[in-house]
Amino acid sequence: MKLPCRQPVPTRTPPRMHRGVRLPLAGMALGLAALLGACSRPAEQAGDGAAAPSAYAAVARGRIGIEGGLLSLSMPREGTLAKVAVHEGDHVKQGQLLAQLDTRPATLAVEAAQAQREQAQAQVKLLGIRLAAAKLRAQRLAAAVAAGAGDGQSADDAREAAAQLDAQRLGAQAALDLASQKLDEARYELRQRSLLAPFDADVVHVSAQPGATVSPGSGAVFTLLPQKPRIVRAELNESFVGAVHPGMHAEVVPDNGGSGVQWSAHVLRIGQVYGPSTLDNDPQVRANARTVECVLAFDQPQDLRIGQRVIVRFEGKPAPAGAAPKD
Repeated sequence: MKLPCRQPVPTRTPPRMHRGVRLPLAGMALGLAALLGACSRPAEQAGDGAAAPSAYAAVARGRIGIEGGLLSLSMPREGTLAKVAVHEGDHVKQGQLLAQLDTRPATLAVEAAQAQREQAQAQVKLLGIRLAAAKLRAQRLAAAVAAGAGDGQSADDAREAAAQLDAQRLGAQAALDLASQKLDEARYELRQRSLLAPFDADVVHVSAQPGATVSPGSGAVFTLLPQKPRIVRAELNESFVGAVHPGMHAEVVPDNGGSGVQWSAHVLRIGQVYGPSTLDNDPQVRANARTVECVLAFDQPQDLRIGQRVIVRFEGKPAPAGAAPKD
C-alpha cells in the first residue's frame, strides 16, 4: 500500500520594511530622546542649586527671649494671702499691688512702736524743760555768790543738778532714737506683707489665691514678663564661632519656615563658654555638640512670644572649609 506523499507547507516570510517607513520611526525616536533630555535638564540644575554652598557665614538655631528672662516672685514673708490683686494676662505698672498678706499683726506692731516713740518724745521734752529750769537756777545762785549775797554750796548743788538732768536728757534722746528705729522696722515689716510689681510687666502665671498660706520658700506666686526688648539666644556651633562677630547682620526666621516672614537683627555678643546644645531635635546631637551662646538684638522692636524657636542666618562670606574656630 503506497502512502500519500505529504506536501511541504510553505513558510510565510514577514513583509520587508521599506526604507521610507524606517525613516519616520527613527525620527520619532530621536525626538523623544530630545524631549526627555530637555525635561531632565532643569531638574538637574535645581538639584545643583540646592546643593551649592550657602551665601551665609553661619546658620544656627535660636529661641526668643529677653534680658534676664522671666521674673518669678514669691511673697517676702510667711503668712496667709488676704488679697490677690491681679490675674493672668493683666498688664501691671511699676509699684502696683500684686498680692497682700494679712496685715493685722504687722499693723499692731507699728502702732505699738508708734506709742513707744511718742512716750520717748514726751520724756525728752519733759527733761528739756527741767534742764532749762535747773540751768537758770544755777546761774542765779552763781551770780549771788559772786555778789557776796549767796551760799557757795547751794550754787554747787544747783550746777550738779543741772548736769544730772542734762545726762538724763541725753539718755532719753537715745531712747527716742531707738524707738524711732523700731517704728521704722515695724513699718518695713508691714510693707513686706504686700508684694508690688518691680517694673512694668505682663502677668504670665498666678499660682495662689486668697486664703492660701505662703512663704518665701514655698515657690513663686507670680511669674512676670518684663516689658523689655526681645532678643534672640542662638546656639552657635563651634565650627562657626570664628565666622561670627559682634555687630554682624543676621536674618531671623521662624523655625517652622511656614509663615514666610523674617526679621532683621544684629549680633550683640558672643559667649565665652562652650556648652551642650539644647535646641537640636536629635538627642545624640544635643549630647555631643558643643555650642556657644550668641545673643542678637532686633533692628526693629518685635512683639514675639518668649520661647519661640527660630533659625538665625548670619550674613557674610561663608567660613572656609576646615577653618579652626577662634576662641
